[in-house]
Amino acid sequence: MPLIRHSPYHHRFAALGAEFVDRLGMASPLKFTTTEREHLATRSGVGIYDVYYQCAVEVAGQGATALLQHHLVADIAALAVGKVVYSSLCAASGGMVDDLTCFRLAPDRLWLFPTPSRIAIVHDVLAKDSPAFNASVGSLGYKSAYLSIQGPRSRELLGRLTSVDLSTAALPFYSFTTGTVAEIAGTIVSRTGFSGELGYELFYPSECAEHLWDSVMRAGADLGVTPCGLGALRSVRIEKKYPIYGLDLDETTTPYEAGIGWTVKLGKPAFAAKAALERQKREGVTRKLMLVELTGIEHLPARGDRIVVDGREGGSVSSADRGYAVGKSLALGYVSAALAKDGASATIEMAAGGTAKGILRERAAYDPTGKLTKS
Repeated sequence: MPLIRHSPYHHRFAALGAEFVDRLGMASPLKFTTTEREHLATRSGVGIYDVYYQCAVEVAGQGATALLQHHLVADIAALAVGKVVYSSLCAASGGMVDDLTCFRLAPDRLWLFPTPSRIAIVHDVLAKDSPAFNASVGSLGYKSAYLSIQGPRSRELLGRLTSVDLSTAALPFYSFTTGTVAEIAGTIVSRTGFSGELGYELFYPSECAEHLWDSVMRAGADLGVTPCGLGALRSVRIEKKYPIYGLDLDETTTPYEAGIGWTVKLGKPAFAAKAALERQKREGVTRKLMLVELTGIEHLPARGDRIVVDGREGGSVSSADRGYAVGKSLALGYVSAALAKDGASATIEMAAGGTAKGILRERAAYDPTGKLTKS
């Protein structure tokens, strides 16, 4: 059955020969050329990504901050207008209902960007409690188009289309502003992204989508601008050890186990998961999400493949991709805390046959200090 839900860029993608896959019922490009080429273009020049299926959940009203303070592990009260925070919505057990980003547009208006497959669940969790907090919760659906411009030359490209000050001093990592881009007034320009590079995410009316796409392609023609699909989005993220909800994260995992405990602000007032997360931090975790750097790029493990550490059963693969910029296949998986040591030798026993040797890593394989995203 053909996919009948299309992003507003669909005709442009089809003309470029994109290979489409089903992404939550929407025809989304997996790749335009090869995942490797698109991945490397993002690392060396500019990669542009459409994530139209990424919809916002708006939380507004006098009690908007209090509602999110109760459900998110971040300190939303400390989030200033024009700033973004990466956080998790956690259950009382400490398990992650979703990981997401939160934008503060005004003192009483915030946008959440959940994992696309979790939008309805996040909405419903918040909406259930919204009357008690004097807040409103609504999904913004597909009112806005979304384009992610990522790579070391992204600032140079975007600077040709806007007078917005894109410098790090004016627009630091995890902040946003509003301005005119390619003659589209009111465009939100955000210093965020999933690539681990300098990059920007743009939000603007869907009816302007093709115009903005064409403008970006023209402006970046001499900068190596490259349309990129889901394949490259997933491969650049694993080089940065960014987990994906539904693969590396779910309601049985906590931020501390997933290596993102830095997002948890236990010093803020009581919130839904506080007791459980305080207890886990005090007692320690029994497993940790680790990166396995394999030798070479030829082997690609599958979800569920066994991870053996120093000859002992360690855990299993939760996701894997090829890290084209580092020249290694990479796998994420939860490993017993007793064995989860940075630099330890690991072997992945693949259900499809054969084994792959590697090394456990706590940090990202690419730009582990995050210098590039903050440049």
